[in-house]
Amino acid sequence: MNYKTIREECYEANVSLPKTGLVDLTFGNVSVLDETSGVFAIKPSGVAYDQLCPENMVIVDLDGKIVEGSLRYSSDTPTHRRLFLAFAEAGVSSVVHTHSRCAVSFAQAGKEIPCLGTTHADHFYGAVPITRSMTAEEIGGDYEWETGNVIIERFKELDPLDFSAVLVKGHGPFVWNRSAAKAVEYAIALEIVAEMALHTLSLQPDANGISQALLDKHFRRKHGKGAYYGQGG
Repeated sequence: MNYKTIREECYEANVSLPKTGLVDLTFGNVSVLDETSGVFAIKPSGVAYDQLCPENMVIVDLDGKIVEGSLRYSSDTPTHRRLFLAFAEAGVSSVVHTHSRCAVSFAQAGKEIPCLGTTHADHFYGAVPITRSMTAEEIGGDYEWETGNVIIERFKELDPLDFSAVLVKGHGPFVWNRSAAKAVEYAIALEIVAEMALHTLSLQPDANGISQALLDKHFRRKHGKGAYYGQGG
């Protein structure tokens, strides 16, 4: 089969990461799902962004088998696969993982990113959640797959498109959305609101979050049936 479309979308999203400032060295990856074919494209492991091309994106099926590609896939591939298996039905078709510095700071502190203002509320319907710590058994077993499992566990009662990001405790952020471009956009938004929260909490450590009414207004004007922000379509 020809996987040109998802290869190109995956490539474009991956090479955009260094330009956004979200990644250092090779600390990031993007995957793109073709739900109809049951496969996704993902960055090869450890390859510098300036050496990437669409043809060396690795095509993997939802059972974890390489369908096309001569390079080893990203070490985070099992986590991406686990998220697709859980979230594709909600419309998720791309996952981004970075080690962006401010978001990682919250992950390392073991704290969710509180919703302190409307910039946050425009993108996430409340505090960005954080997972529990992984057990020694999970870490020593199929680590990357279990990373996906602790994310799914945290989202047991959450809509993945209301909260299209998570912090894995002690690790960093995973972000997802309906397209690779949108997932990268939300990874950028996540880092922005994490930085804003760090500055706000340094000025006012006991800063309160915004009201539920203001959160509802800002999130719902951009998301859902009643959304009116932007030009539609």
